[in-house]
Amino acid sequence: MTKVTLTVNGRRMSADCDDRTILVNFIRDKLALTGTHVGCDTTQCGACVVHMDGKSVKSCSVLAVQANGSEITTIEGVAADGELHPVQAAFKENHGLQCGFCTPGMVMTSIDMIRRHGGQLDEATVRHELEGNICRCTGYHNIVKSVLSAAADMNAKQAAE
Repeated sequence: MTKVTLTVNGRRMSADCDDRTILVNFIRDKLALTGTHVGCDTTQCGACVVHMDGKSVKSCSVLAVQANGSEITTIEGVAADGELHPVQAAFKENHGLQCGFCTPGMVMTSIDMIRRHGGQLDEATVRHELEGNICRCTGYHNIVKSVLSAAADMNAKQAAE
């Protein structure tokens, strides 16, 4: 057993785990943050995406011990002051979800995508960037629409500041 200490959603958290424990299971089972979903355990579906040290990662591809000392943001940590993150709000407004299983990973991937591209996105870029996230319900149309809407909203707010 190894003690792993992370800063998760702004809070320092520690727990003991086996050296083979993957980060997604550590987050869900040891830290009781169940918004991050376990899909395939093989990095193909994207349901487990979190931000580690500011970048999106598939948490099923990282051992918890590898993340020791890192700053992690999960889906539970993106809303602020009772307000949905602009990407979460756009998914809600544009019907970018159906069953909701892939939604946390889609939202986390989209937040990072918007940050990396400075909000300058087009449909082709969004579709390409989301290739690592699988949705079996929506056909992606409203997910892409949601990401583009969020990017536009975030750009407008930034320009107004």
